[in-house]
Amino acid sequence: MLQITGVSRRFGEVTALSEVSLDIRQGEFFALLGPSGCGKTTLLRILAGFESPDSGAVTLDGADLLSLPAHRRPINLMFQSYALFPHMTVAKNVAYGLERERLPRAEIRERVEEVLAKVGLAEMAGRRPQQLSGGQRQRVALARAIVKRPRLLLLDEPLSALDKKVRAEMQLELKRLQHEVGITFVVVTHDQEEAMSLADRIAVFSAGRVEQVDEPVALYERPRTPFVAGFVGASNLFEGAVHDGGLDGGALGVLPGTGDLPEGTPALLSVRPERIRLEDFGVPDEESPEEPAESPEPAAESPREEPVSEKPESVEEPETAESVEEAVSEEPVSEKPESAEEPESTEEPETAESVEEAVSEEPVSEKPESAEEPESTEEPETAESAEPEDAAGPSEGSGDAAEGSEGGSGDDPGEAPDRSKDSGAPEGGGVLRGKVADVSFYGGVSHISVVVPGRPAPVLVAAQGATRVRTGSAVALHWAADDGVLVPQ
Repeated sequence: MLQITGVSRRFGEVTALSEVSLDIRQGEFFALLGPSGCGKTTLLRILAGFESPDSGAVTLDGADLLSLPAHRRPINLMFQSYALFPHMTVAKNVAYGLERERLPRAEIRERVEEVLAKVGLAEMAGRRPQQLSGGQRQRVALARAIVKRPRLLLLDEPLSALDKKVRAEMQLELKRLQHEVGITFVVVTHDQEEAMSLADRIAVFSAGRVEQVDEPVALYERPRTPFVAGFVGASNLFEGAVHDGGLDGGALGVLPGTGDLPEGTPALLSVRPERIRLEDFGVPDEESPEEPAESPEPAAESPREEPVSEKPESVEEPETAESVEEAVSEEPVSEKPESAEEPESTEEPETAESVEEAVSEEPVSEKPESAEEPESTEEPETAESAEPEDAAGPSEGSGDAAEGSEGGSGDDPGEAPDRSKDSGAPEGGGVLRGKVADVSFYGGVSHISVVVPGRPAPVLVAAQGATRVRTGSAVALHWAADDGVLVPQ
């Protein structure tokens, strides 16, 4: 229907459009999507007749469109500001274009009533624009545009002045009206969600050039340029070179992806957040402080150092040490029989605490008293305090280590076991491994940011519904080769 071939437009040294070529079909909803200043509105004004291109051609059904003045073109433009006449009623605003064409009054009345019924404003025909809401004014502007039954309707940011709820409703309304009236719609927008929900096909603009033209799903799933991959929807982009059916990401290793690119070609790998599967291995920062809190052996650290010093002292100066203690203080002598009368096993930790402060020779006095029975028990205890107690962390974490071996987490053996068993994490787990930096929930989707060593920006993961993953969790990230798209740089 509408063919745009090699259209260029410059404003001084600024190039608004550069060799733009498009083919818009009859009855389709076509969107021009791009950031501000990319040239999409300039192209719209050229189609409407408000601008003339420096070069190129535009034809409508094979006829030259550029040779016709704006008021002679079978095209209507719905302005972003709506441009309603404040002193006219809704019906008068809609009928204005028909009156300018000097159509019979009966036909004007019939067509105005018909189009107001389609946009749901039949009961508000007598109101003024200031008496209407933003969504209602937008529908008046739309009714005024379609009442002339143009071949092509151009909409410049038609929903930008509406709040989110009304915008969603009007998106459905625009789509319904487009199907009912059968008019070809061309909408200019920078809102990706709006373009994806409205358009049958989308042309993505960047710096006056068309980057890609495709259907919404194909545009989202298979971007062809780095700009489209980064602009249309959220995406994780990895830089590297094509290698062995994927992307060699340097420190990140070879990442799975697909694309018809030669080996060694510099490329980007685009992976959408919802395509990434996340496996949670728990929160290391929460598990590590609990272990020493549960272990009752902080007091065992002091005898762990003292038995080493006690052994040589007891061997070198057993008699002098006893004589010095008896001469200096008589209290230990009174304590010894008390400790002998009462169960020594209960007072041994208490004497160990007192020994830490000043006395290092009471174990010497205990040895002869307990030579008959406790020597066999104390000697293995000192041996354990000298070696196994030094390895108290491993001994306590031996169960965790065993579990870690089952979970296969080589980096964090203490964190991997519990969560990996629940999630079924494989050994070695994942394309990438990292730590959760942030978790947010909106729109019915959990958005998770994962910091991966060797990558400056976090990896974004989207999970439908609420997630149990917490900030600080060690995670593994997986995606299939078909979920990664290789894009040439």
